[in-house]
Amino acid sequence: MTMRRVAAERWYRVRHVGEGVTWIDEPFIREFYRCNIWHVRGRDRDMLVDSGMGVVSLRGHVPLVTEKPCLAVASHTHFDHIGCHHEFPERLVHAAEAEILAHPTRASTLADPYVTDEIFEALPPPPYSSAEYRVKGAPATRILEDGDILDLGDRRFEVIHTPGHSPGGIALFEASTGILFSGDIVYDGPLIEDTYHSDAADYLASMKRLLEYPVRIVHGGHFPSYDGERHRRIIRAWLEARETS
Repeated sequence: MTMRRVAAERWYRVRHVGEGVTWIDEPFIREFYRCNIWHVRGRDRDMLVDSGMGVVSLRGHVPLVTEKPCLAVASHTHFDHIGCHHEFPERLVHAAEAEILAHPTRASTLADPYVTDEIFEALPPPPYSSAEYRVKGAPATRILEDGDILDLGDRRFEVIHTPGHSPGGIALFEASTGILFSGDIVYDGPLIEDTYHSDAADYLASMKRLLEYPVRIVHGGHFPSYDGERHRRIIRAWLEARETS
């Protein structure tokens, strides 16, 4: 049976979660594969943490992301996180994955083997084809390193290099509010530790490091947000599992 298709204007879901943060996602992608796109309002500029799969134009269908100059930050370069980065003039990524952002392939972005019709509840509008899908290149305009600060005018986010899930994974921490954008290193769901460029030792070090931050709320790369207490429980349980395995 042919899977139904969804009109472009219905593709994105936008929810305001408070503190100038808006949660954008693609509800017709199955939850496990569905990236969270986080928009952060700043005084002088806004910030976008990840940009989704890129099967429907984000700038064309979510006006919020076009209202001010916007830093499009890649938490890492898997297909579900950087699909619309090419639509933004300011693109930021960690040095370890800058080459992938600039010259993505189906293999390097994990589109191969994950992107099939099975990851959708309903397909994007024509002419989308899972067999032909690939991320468009979006060379970085700024290369990020651990400890860099992203300044939105009235908000400052520290770049935390969190390799393990992928070499250039980053999280972003706002000390004044305790908000952490964690990418895919930690979220409240099944964590992926076995991609082609994952590293177990790096993952362990990143989790130990994130446990030390005074986090109040976590907005992850997948699944709903959660509070600092849950954040610490998730990491401690993960660490205990490694110690007993």
